Parts: sequence; structure tokens; C-alpha cells
Amino acid sequence: MKKLIFILLSIISGLFSCRKHTPPIPYTEAPDFHKAQSFLDRNNDSAFYYFNKVISTAKDSLQIAMSYNNMAVIQSEAGDYFGSQESLLTSLEFLDVSKETNTNCLSSNYNELGLNSISLKHYDAAIVFFNSAWNTSKENNFKLVIWNNKALAYQKKGAYAQAIKIYKAIGPQINRDKTAFARLLTNMANTKWLQDPGYHAAPELLSALEIRKRTNDLWGQNSSYAHLADYYTRLQPDSAFLFATKMYAVASQLNSPDDQLEALQKLIRVGPVDMVKEYFKIYQQLDDSVQTARSTARNQFALIRYDAEKNKAENLRLQKGNAESKLQLLKQYIFLSITLALLIGGSVTAFFWYRKRKRRLELEAQHAVQESQLKLSKKVHDVVANGLYRMMSEVENQVQVDKDLLLDKIEVLYERSRDISYEVPQVEYPAFHKKIAELLLSFATPQTKVVLVGNDEAFWIKTGMQAKQEIETVLQELMVNMKKHSVASNVVLRFEVQAGIHHIHYTDDGVGMKEDVVYKNGLRNTGNRIKAIHGQLIFDTQTSKGLYIQLSFPTV
Repeated sequence: MKKLIFILLSIISGLFSCRKHTPPIPYTEAPDFHKAQSFLDRNNDSAFYYFNKVISTAKDSLQIAMSYNNMAVIQSEAGDYFGSQESLLTSLEFLDVSKETNTNCLSSNYNELGLNSISLKHYDAAIVFFNSAWNTSKENNFKLVIWNNKALAYQKKGAYAQAIKIYKAIGPQINRDKTAFARLLTNMANTKWLQDPGYHAAPELLSALEIRKRTNDLWGQNSSYAHLADYYTRLQPDSAFLFATKMYAVASQLNSPDDQLEALQKLIRVGPVDMVKEYFKIYQQLDDSVQTARSTARNQFALIRYDAEKNKAENLRLQKGNAESKLQLLKQYIFLSITLALLIGGSVTAFFWYRKRKRRLELEAQHAVQESQLKLSKKVHDVVANGLYRMMSEVENQVQVDKDLLLDKIEVLYERSRDISYEVPQVEYPAFHKKIAELLLSFATPQTKVVLVGNDEAFWIKTGMQAKQEIETVLQELMVNMKKHSVASNVVLRFEVQAGIHHIHYTDDGVGMKEDVVYKNGLRNTGNRIKAIHGQLIFDTQTSKGLYIQLSFPTV
């Protein structure tokens, strides 16, 4: 019975496969494809041969996919389920799910994979494939076939309630199709009987048989006789024998070896004792014949594929031989062309490389000069200009000028200005906090009071020599700018260390600084110096009066 339902549904699904139910496709059908279709259902060997030729010669991917689909159906009918699965999976590789013209063949592939899985008793896999077939199909009639196949998978799995649920859902969509109604009635009754052996399925099974007799549906009658024989095997063996005999007669008329074998199995179980031996003998002969035929078909399919690959390889070998001489000439031409191109390219590259190198050297020389000029300008500003301004401030605010001290300072400034163009080795200055105090307080005047907080030896003890020199210059620049522009009465500088970071807070009560201030050489150099020691210089231009600057740098 399990084979009968599978074969019946295979025939039904074949009516809606991609080769039978595909909308017009905008390409010229290859002659081999047309020839293969003409052999289909009449001579499977020839059909398989020409479909295989299409695979080797066709340019259209859909036509190749359809050929693999048809070859898979032929292989499945011959019992080569694994070979059929391989062909179907290969067919899927040639299909584009985004193209509507591919959907019919796509859903047919999934449906055939589901049927093969049922034959191999992989029922869960079959259900997954039928779901994929349902989701990709655009044909309502074919969706009913897929649904019916899915119900069969549930029935084979033993999930009778789920199978019955699907059959009930299919019922309202059959309308007045007597053949489909008889099939549904048979499947529903058989599944209910399998679920509950006490279920009285005879009236529904006999009713379906009568419909099939009236419509001359021989495949349907074959199915009904099989179900009735199974149903009556325990209840009324003589009735089971009668239906099994009728099934064997119809299966012989349909020339269906699988159904004949199933009918003989039933006759062996319920037939008269004196006939069992004869039935078994017929069964063995027929089974051997079927197995031999299927084995021959599988071997023939493999041979057809082998010959096709062999011929393809031979053609490729001949093409390779013809192409080798052309390739040799082409190689010589390419070699000469490449040599000439390399010579020309090398000359052009060398010319541009020389010109680029010359330009780069000129730019490097210019940059070196500019960098030297900027460095000298920076030193002149920091050493000479700010140094002179500091001495002017001291002279301006002293009642009596110590001539010797002033001359000493001028001499120091003179020595430092002489060394502007040289990199003088850095020398550690003892009591650096006193040097800073002397520098800052030198800008104090009767009108401007300068106050220092926290400028002690502890603040500077962990500060590197470079940082000290840069900070000294930065503080001098800030004080010079204060003197020139701030008009401040009070200037406070607070020194503190927090979490390994040195902070110097500058505050004055002068006119402050505008937000859009233009940073000239002094302030620009100040920022660069702070960056050189990985510090920060923050100007607060939002204060209501005066100026606040925070100078921070890490401990070295």
C-alpha cells in the first residue's frame, strides 16, 4: 500500500512538473531538448540520453535545470533514488529564485526531492522539501499536489493527526473534481484506519471505488483495491483475497510491476493455502525481473553520463591540440609586445622618476631652508625679543639702575643671540623655581602686581630639562603679552600637581582676550612648545573680566 500511494502521487505530481506545467519561456528550445521530451514516457533511456546532451550543449541555465529535473524523474522511476537526488540538487544550482520563470521548475525540484525522501524513508526531510515546494510554487493546482504529498509523509511517519488535518484542509478546494475527491476520500479513510484500527473505513473506501469505476480511473481502482485488501485482511480474509485478486488484474493491465508485486504480497498472505506456493513463485520471478531491469537502467544512466563525459573530454583534447599552435604564436607575439612595452614603459618610468626625484629634492631643500628660518625666527623671538622686552621692563620700573647688573644681563643676551644658529647642549639649572620666580616677578610694576603661589622646588623636581626650558619660554611669552596688551592690575600664577599632571593657572584682571583672536608668532610658538612636551594650553575667553589660562603637562 505504501508503494501504491507513492506511485499514484508521483504520477499526479508529474502532471504539474516543470516540463509539463511551465509558462512560455523566452528562449529557443534546443533540438536535443525537444527530442528528449518526445521520448519521455515512451523510452526513458533515449530521453535520458538527450537530456544529458542538453546539459552538455545548452547555453540557457533554465533549460539545463529542466533537463536535470527530467533526468531525476526518470532515475526515480527506475529506483535510483540517490542518483535522482543528485540530479535534483544539481538542477537547483542552475535556478535563480528571483526569476519568476524559474519558480515552476524550482517547486518541482523540491517536490521530487520530497518524494525521493519518502521512498528512502526520510520523512522529516521530505516534509522540509514539501514546505520549500509550497513556498516557491505559484500554481494553485500543484500546491494541492504538494499538500497531498506532505500529508503522505506525515502518514508514513505515523503522525496521523497531522495528515488528517491536511486532508481536511484540502477537501473544500477540490470542488467538483471527482477523481481528486475519490483520492482524498481514500486517503482520509485509510489514514483514520491506520490511526484507529477499529475505525469502520469500508463505506468510504467502497464509495471512492465506485467513483473510480464510473470515471474509468484504473490507477484509482488499483489504489482502492489495495486499501480494501489491507482493511479486510484481519476482518474478512476472503474479501481481502477478492480485492487483492482484482488489484493484481488491474496492475497487470497497467503494466505496473511495483503494484503487481504488492498485489502478490497480499495474495500470499490471504490466498488459499494450495495457491500460496504459486503466488510466491510468480512474486520471485517478477521481483528478480524488476530488480534486474532497475539495475540495468541505473547502469545505463551511468554509462550514458560516462560516454558524454568521455566525448566531451575527447573534444576538449582535440580543441586543445588545435589551440596549442595558435597559443604558441600568441605567446611569441605577447612576448615581443611585452618586451617592447617594458622598454617603452621603463624609459617613461625612468624619465618621470628622475623628474619626480629632482622635484622632491628641490622641495626638501626648500623645506629645510624654511624650517631653518622658522627655527631661527622662533629663537630670535623667544631669546632676543622677549629678553630685551624683559630688560626694558626692569629698567622702566627701577628707580636706580644697577649698571653692572644690566651689563651682565646684556652680555648673557648677547652670548645667547650668538648661539641662535647652533644647538647648544642643555644644562641643568639649579634652584629652577628661583629662576622662574625671578623671571615672572621681573614683570611686576607699581601698576601691575604679580603674585606666585606654589612655585617651589617640589613642583619642579620631577620635571625634565626640556620641559623646564619650554615652560620657561612659554611663561615669558605669556608675561610679555600681559605687559603689552592686558592692562592688568593683578596677575596671579598658581602652581600645583594633581594625579601626576603639572598645572600652572594664570589669571589676570585685564581686558581679556577676544574669541576670534588671531594667534601671531608668539602665541603660535607657545602652542607648539606645549605640544612638544605633550601638554595642553587652554585659554578661557568666556570670563566676564580678565583672562584665565591653564597650562598642563605630564610628569617626566
